[in-house]
Amino acid sequence: MTEHSPQRFDLIVFDWDGTLYDSTQLIARCIQSAVVDVGGAMPSERDAAWVIGLGLAEALARAAPDVPREKYPELGARYRYHYLQHQDDVMLFDGVLPMLDALKARGHLLAVATGKSRRGLNEALAGAPMRHRFDSSRTADETHGKPHPRMLLELMEELDVPAERTLMIGDTTHDLQLALNAGCASVGVSYGAHEPDSFAPLNPLHVAHSVDDLSGWLLDNA
Repeated sequence: MTEHSPQRFDLIVFDWDGTLYDSTQLIARCIQSAVVDVGGAMPSERDAAWVIGLGLAEALARAAPDVPREKYPELGARYRYHYLQHQDDVMLFDGVLPMLDALKARGHLLAVATGKSRRGLNEALAGAPMRHRFDSSRTADETHGKPHPRMLLELMEELDVPAERTLMIGDTTHDLQLALNAGCASVGVSYGAHEPDSFAPLNPLHVAHSVDDLSGWLLDNA
């Protein structure tokens, strides 16, 4: 962004898994293992990855259509078990912290909208030097899962930013549809859970192929 370029967005909202945090493969593997643990047929890696970003209950239900509803609590518990065994194996994508710091220095408000639980997000924030970089956050278990617009609507209301001044960034069609449903612009990233070919109907302003690409676009255009 040049010194003469106007700031287009006051609030930039990030998805977490697959956008800031390199956790897509881990989550997909944990979903696969959890389904098998409760007697379901193992979903493909692609199907397991597709549900990332949804609330946990909805994600597991879609990934395991042959698992009866009464087993959903056990299914969720097995997913959490497997995830906790390996959560320290994954980390932020390279370049995320400098990008966030540059956006904060420019005066943007930053927030997180994620399909994670509040407990899961708090644990992730505690394990990375991230908490002070965000002005607010919303999780699926305290609002409504994506692509329902409630997450973004609550963040915009709390931070007093209108939809036309809010940008949503994510790696799935769930994130981009969330933005559309809330009346916001979006940017997709191609390095997460969903194939970027599926993004076009949701009209993202840009599809970034790396964190460096995303950071450069934001500094030039946001």
